[in-house]
Amino acid sequence: MAKSSSPRLIQWLLIAALIIIADQFTKVLILGSFQYGDSRYVTSFFNVVRVHNTGAAFSFLAGASGWQRWFFVGIGAVATVFIIWMLRRHGQQLLFATALSLILGGAIGNVVDRLLHGYVVDFIQLHWRGWYFPSFNVADSAISVGAVLLIWDEIRRVRKS
Repeated sequence: MAKSSSPRLIQWLLIAALIIIADQFTKVLILGSFQYGDSRYVTSFFNVVRVHNTGAAFSFLAGASGWQRWFFVGIGAVATVFIIWMLRRHGQQLLFATALSLILGGAIGNVVDRLLHGYVVDFIQLHWRGWYFPSFNVADSAISVGAVLLIWDEIRRVRKS
């Protein structure tokens, strides 16, 4: 491993750490201020709620018997190792590494919840005219933005070829 990549890796890991801190801080605020199921109206399209997601995105596998907690922790651990490996190899690619850092921070933020609580704390609820998007959190937002950046990076890479 070349020494020149170490400062870059630290930069990307710091971005991931900021996501983890922001995610966990907001979740601590929600856990301290809301009871499970509480909801506060903020705007005509946004509520702050407290829900617990034992599943994955959009509550996938939420109704399983509990094994999914450790399954998703395992996936998060494998993803963490893989993403750090990718950041070590491709840390000089700004958009790609930024995307991976956001995904890494979000994945670890949700794994921390699963380890501490057995579920992920979600609290952002968007809605419009009776339609409600599944509740989410800062970690989910970082993962989503990271995924969009990965797609954008790949489209740019293909267009250059």
